[in-house]
Amino acid sequence: MKTLHIIGSRQMGGAERWFSRFLAAMVRHGETVSAVVRRGSELARHHMAGVPFVESPLRTVWDPLSRLELSRVIARSDAPIVQTYMGRATRLTQLEPRRGKVHVSRLGGYYRLPPFAHAHAWIGNTRGLCDWMIRGGLPAQRVFHITNFAEPARDVPAAELEALRQEIHLRPEDWLIVTAGRLIDVKGHRSLLDALRRLPARIAGRRPRLVVLGDGPLRASLERQARECGVSDRILWAGWQQDPSPWFHLADMIAFPSREPETLGNVILEAWAYRKPLVATAFRGAREIAHHGEDAWIVACDDGAALAGGLERVIRDADLQRALAANGLARVREDFSEAAVIAQYRALYAQLLDNR
Repeated sequence: MKTLHIIGSRQMGGAERWFSRFLAAMVRHGETVSAVVRRGSELARHHMAGVPFVESPLRTVWDPLSRLELSRVIARSDAPIVQTYMGRATRLTQLEPRRGKVHVSRLGGYYRLPPFAHAHAWIGNTRGLCDWMIRGGLPAQRVFHITNFAEPARDVPAAELEALRQEIHLRPEDWLIVTAGRLIDVKGHRSLLDALRRLPARIAGRRPRLVVLGDGPLRASLERQARECGVSDRILWAGWQQDPSPWFHLADMIAFPSREPETLGNVILEAWAYRKPLVATAFRGAREIAHHGEDAWIVACDDGAALAGGLERVIRDADLQRALAANGLARVREDFSEAAVIAQYRALYAQLLDNR
């Protein structure tokens, strides 16, 4: 069946990366999809290969011209399912069920619910988020839980990996900790820098180094914190990566230090897919999907000392590293496969159309 997907972001982040990954997966599985993205956005410039899309202003939720242009795009589309992502696209999309289209709003966070209430159905990527939507007044029979899938690890040529090693001056004795995410408060980078400050210069003969994949408004203050902590020489600020695959391959460990409000955290799934030991904090998304000591080493949120202890514990224990990596990969195959998640979306769309 045909579906139209709308997102209003200008910059890339977790939600935007999921948007491009999800639509590409839908195409791979034979679904007919099209998209509306913000004019001049990073998605439009770099991330929509293979997916038909149009650009629309999507400036603000109060802009009548943005609403008018979007309504015209939707009217021209023959897709019966219109799926919106985040607040801007959802608020600008106003559909009447009698016209034969169903508006599905996908929430990836604990947003204010009134701007989403006019949709016809809602998807949450965690059970906790779905329960919260229902407690907030959305009708339970129209709230659906469909988790994110883990993108399969992309093979990277050995020559490309070696070039990256040379570029970042990676030594054989280095222990490379990779973290990924926008440099915003909820991602918990401050705790990770505090943890790095607390780690010994060498652990079991290895020198811990941190690669930060991502950018955002906190970069300057985080770099200042690193200088004040005396760990600047142990950190590489790699910025936003269009393709983080080489970094995940080089990583010895993935760290994900998010704070409690983090909803899910795709980095957990990426660590598992790339078969890397994961140290994460016990934010609500991790509590729902990860199991301490089995597929991740979980420590308290906002606690640099606890995070440092978890990192050191895993670095010193090769058997634990192998177990976390192997069990994480098994979780991807059993619970977070692309085919299973696409099948759930396909079934949901059919159900919604049957119940129009």
